[in-house]
Order: sequence, then structure tokens, then C-alpha cells
Amino acid sequence: MSGHSKWAQIKHKKGTEDEKRGKLFSKLSMTISIAARDGSDPNANPKLRAAVEKAKASQMPNENIERAIKRVAEAKENLEEIMLEAYGPEGVAIFIEAFTDNRNRLVAEVKSALNEYGAKLGEPGSVRWAFEKEGDGMKAKYTQGLSEESKSKLNELVEVLEDRDDVRRVWTNAI
Repeated sequence: MSGHSKWAQIKHKKGTEDEKRGKLFSKLSMTISIAARDGSDPNANPKLRAAVEKAKASQMPNENIERAIKRVAEAKENLEEIMLEAYGPEGVAIFIEAFTDNRNRLVAEVKSALNEYGAKLGEPGSVRWAFEKEGDGMKAKYTQGLSEESKSKLNELVEVLEDRDDVRRVWTNAI
């Protein structure tokens, strides 16, 4: 009967679920903090109202939402929005949206992840031409096909980038 502890199974399952929720909450908190820079009243700030509604839809506790708004109101944290552009395997365009309090740290971490998967950070505007603004995000204007090996490499890279707390979203023009 060794290895059949029901508590151990529950503990591991709950641990992975809690880790996923923690990452989601930290990204939502960052989004709320960015939106709160324009005003801490959700009724007067539509960006903040949308961010709070999204957080509540994800079952984020009110205490966490209030803490994220208060953090900006007290000016303890200066978050900035950064758009990074990169070229991935086979020259695929990668557009990265991030919020951070330390630009240099974020760029170094992203560069490291890109190098690990054979991608390179591009100059500002180098891949923006391949995307167009659509609603709250970006949509690829021109798509590019990839080999199976490159496609799996790109998917791993996108997953690694999205796992970082500072990175909000990643778009590519790969099919």
C-alpha cells in the first residue's frame, strides 16, 4: 500500500492549483496597479473598472484588489508598461507585453529566455509591422508557417515567457 496516500495526492493537486492561481493573481494585480495610475476610483477610471471586473471574474479576493490599488495610490511602486519585440525560430515575429518596476531586470530575463530557445531580442519597431491592434491586444497581419520542430520550440518559449510574473501577454505571427 505504499504510495497510495490520499492526502499526498490531494496535497500535490492542491499545490499545483494554488501555484496557477498565484501566478494569475499576480498578473491581475499588476494589471490593476497599472490601471490605477490614472486614478484609484473604479467609477471614474474605466481601465481600472475593467481590470477589477476581470479580477473578480477570476475569483481574486477583494483584499488583494484593494491592496493592488492602494500600492499605486501610496506611490510605493512605479510600474511601467514595456513592449518588447523579438525574432523567434525561423524568423517568427514575437511581440511581448510586460509590466515591471525594474526595466533592466525584465529585459535581462527575457533576453536570457529568448537566447535559450534560439530567439533574439529585436529593436523597437522591428516586428510591430507584422501586427495590428485589435481590441485590447494584437493580431498578426502576416502569418508565417513553421516546421514541427520550430513550432514546438516556439510553443515552449511562449510558455516560458508567459510564466514570468512581469510578462502579461505574448503574441506571435506563427500559424
